[in-house]
Amino acid sequence: MSDPIKHECGIAMVRLRKPLTYYQEKYGTAFYGLSKMYLLMEKQHNRGQDGAGIANIKLDVAPGERYISRKRSIDPKPIQEIFQHINNTFQDRSGGDPEKLKDPIWLKHNTPFSGELFLGHLRYGTYGKNAIEACHPFLRQNNWMTRNLIVAGNFNMTNVDELFDQLVDLGQHPKEKADTITVMEKIGHFLDEANEELYAKFKNEGLEKRDISGKIAKALDIPEILINASKKWDGGYAMAGLFGHGDAFVLRDPNGIRPAFYYADDEVVVVASERPVIQTAFNVPIETIHEIPRGNALIVKKDGQYDLHEINAPLENKACSFERIYFSRGNDKDIYKERLELGRSLTNRVLKSVDYDTRNTVVSFIPNTAELSFYGLKDGLEEYLNEKKKDAILNGGRQLSAETVREILGERLRVEKIAWKDVKLRTFIAEDSSRDELVSHVYDTSYGIVKPEDNLVVIDDSIVRGTTLKQSILRILDRLHPKKIVVVSSAPQIRYPDCYGIDMAKMGDFIAFRAAIALLKDRGMESRVQEVYEKAKAQVGIADSEVKNFVKEIYDPFTPEEISIKIAEILRPKEMKADLEIIFQSIGTLHKACPDHPGDWYFTGDFPTPGGNRVVNKAFMYFVEGRTERAY
Repeated sequence: MSDPIKHECGIAMVRLRKPLTYYQEKYGTAFYGLSKMYLLMEKQHNRGQDGAGIANIKLDVAPGERYISRKRSIDPKPIQEIFQHINNTFQDRSGGDPEKLKDPIWLKHNTPFSGELFLGHLRYGTYGKNAIEACHPFLRQNNWMTRNLIVAGNFNMTNVDELFDQLVDLGQHPKEKADTITVMEKIGHFLDEANEELYAKFKNEGLEKRDISGKIAKALDIPEILINASKKWDGGYAMAGLFGHGDAFVLRDPNGIRPAFYYADDEVVVVASERPVIQTAFNVPIETIHEIPRGNALIVKKDGQYDLHEINAPLENKACSFERIYFSRGNDKDIYKERLELGRSLTNRVLKSVDYDTRNTVVSFIPNTAELSFYGLKDGLEEYLNEKKKDAILNGGRQLSAETVREILGERLRVEKIAWKDVKLRTFIAEDSSRDELVSHVYDTSYGIVKPEDNLVVIDDSIVRGTTLKQSILRILDRLHPKKIVVVSSAPQIRYPDCYGIDMAKMGDFIAFRAAIALLKDRGMESRVQEVYEKAKAQVGIADSEVKNFVKEIYDPFTPEEISIKIAEILRPKEMKADLEIIFQSIGTLHKACPDHPGDWYFTGDFPTPGGNRVVNKAFMYFVEGRTERAY
């Protein structure tokens, strides 16, 4: 994506199901779990570069021994910083004695991060400043082992205010109004209640107080706690949690918006946001890795047993299609095929745009996530070219000379690497004009390839704001002096904010929205903006289930093609000489390419939860009012 947006967060969990001595004996290292956690996090670093964190729990330690470890970082390379810190701690505690580092028993009793249960998180911030306090995992501490709670997740709740008020009604005094805190404290509330009820039960049965803790650990009903805690959650989430005594869970939202996959054998239970990272880290076949079903939680008990439990009734599948287009790594088998199809599906529209002149057309892509869609588009264009060659030969019959046949067969699709993304440039100069100049050089180009009579087709995975296109990419492509530049987006027009874990919050940021507003002005329909504003404002305070997305009415008068034309007009640099056309994926071909991930609210405004409609209306009202804050 040429426009940087905040990605989703990523999670990883590892539960060792054997004693630590087992891994030392079999794999030659007592750090088996820690090493796997490092791999899972590093292989998902695309999901979070604002910070990272890891937590670890030791099972069955004596009172007085530290059994919870946590390390978070907002270092420029947070994963490396965390694990370097942990390694340094091992070296310091062992006094450099290599034999101690081979002794799992000594490690468990003398060093942090040497337990059986790990939880990792990669953060892409969606709200607030990038501070260590905002990094997951979050820890809720208690002197009772079974009341300790660690939470991390890939999520965003649309109804934080409601959740916060519920905590206040319970008599709590939350330290801040943030969805992570409110979610953790809601789980913590029902965890406390369960502890209190079980304590009273076992005490009435005559058990000694010091024996009750162990009984509570076995008797805690984790599914029931999650059912009670999540009843009012409105959002997309893959929520992970560890309890101090050793139980763990990963819970998905009822629509399956945010992803989570798991693998289990007799040695480990593993969870990650992306499937290929598990394949790579544990060298296991794809068919052994499963997706946690919508509304379900994978629960791992202290004894290592695991099972799926339905926490919330599954709703309509609205798994995020943007995952497939951009967020997740393309080395997943299915995502790889889907991105190819996204590119291939644009073939006919590209051919029409260049008047079927493949001989004078150069095809390329915007690095880096558009590469797979580019291969799909290339395959589609080559299929067209092969059909064109076949028809030319068949229509010529026996009248064609060998030289003519050779000429027909010799035509090739002109595929070139045109755009080069340089090392990230830091816009450290405060003066605006200078900053713009730096942005314009984020990309560079290959000179001497494009001729003046050529069309230049470049595919990007998506176009959100269009800023980098206008300030950098279109300018450098125009330096090649093509006849026409065609920019192709493998995603449809992004028209609406996301409120389920990705920082796409402001209506005015979207080039499709700005184009629609401009078209309203062009056609003397500016009054529609105020009409929609009044409709949205009238819904403030009503139940989310009754709220409608009135922002759709901003787009209704125009076809997607009309909006695309206006987008091209807005993004076209003043000094640009080449003709410009921008082509977007259609909603229909998106769903055909990604049939199992129909969540398309970015493009259609069909939000999967009631809170989404409230958020989009609020975001629109903020736009009209000139307010810059997030709508959720």
